[in-house]
Amino acid sequence: MSEYNDKTGVEWSGLTDPGRYRKNNEDAFLALTFNAEGLQYLGKTGMAPMVKGDFVFAVSDGMGGANAGEFASRIAVQKIADLLPKAFKLSAIGLKRGSAEILTELFERIHKEMTSMSAYYEECRGMGATLSLGWLSPGWFHFCHIGDSRIYYLPASGGCRQLSEDHTHVGWLLREGKINEREARNHPERNVLQQVLGGRCRKIEPQVGSVGIEQGDRFVFCSDGVTDGVWDRRLEELVRNPPPRFAQMEPANRLVKEAFEESGRDNITAVVIEIS
Repeated sequence: MSEYNDKTGVEWSGLTDPGRYRKNNEDAFLALTFNAEGLQYLGKTGMAPMVKGDFVFAVSDGMGGANAGEFASRIAVQKIADLLPKAFKLSAIGLKRGSAEILTELFERIHKEMTSMSAYYEECRGMGATLSLGWLSPGWFHFCHIGDSRIYYLPASGGCRQLSEDHTHVGWLLREGKINEREARNHPERNVLQQVLGGRCRKIEPQVGSVGIEQGDRFVFCSDGVTDGVWDRRLEELVRNPPPRFAQMEPANRLVKEAFEESGRDNITAVVIEIS
């Protein structure tokens, strides 16, 4: 049962880092709030009441030759800002559509644009991106996802659950219980994507869902650069009960620092939000 009132707020932190070895950062993250009157981009950290509008947070990991991956992840997050406020205005005048329909259309539009750019511009050939997005509206967290970036749900009551499903064969093996987390992390095909925005995917089937929210709930968005260095149990610990050396850091910064120290082989991006 979702719990929501006029005093409900959201706190957030976000950080991205190229990692130890890569010069380019092909990751991107987004934090914004919007209502019927307009949209506002949010800083890397902050807190705000939810009564004034909806909030969107997202992480995208780009891929492609030259700078195409960097470009792809930025297209993904910019398109969110273009479409969602328009959907909000339509619902305000009575043209109501469900969150799943709106988010699916958003992902399809991004996919279409990336596919088109890949066909017409040599520098964009093979351009693609993962996208993990969360939309906070009164009492609810709606999400849409494609690829192997992740969304984790940490309920106020305890525990940690991966909401998003990795669009890889290895992700399917893990969900089916055929392999464990350690085997999945070391699997040679763990980064072979079956679904992605753009790229060579002809048809996409993004995962959509909703979770009722209550005070104390947390959500984590991260690229695979985080999960390459941070186990699920450690992720929960760093968010809920960080050790002393991490205690003064923002939650997203803790995850990025830990991933950098433990691996750092890929770009590293995390966004952490808490319902307050």
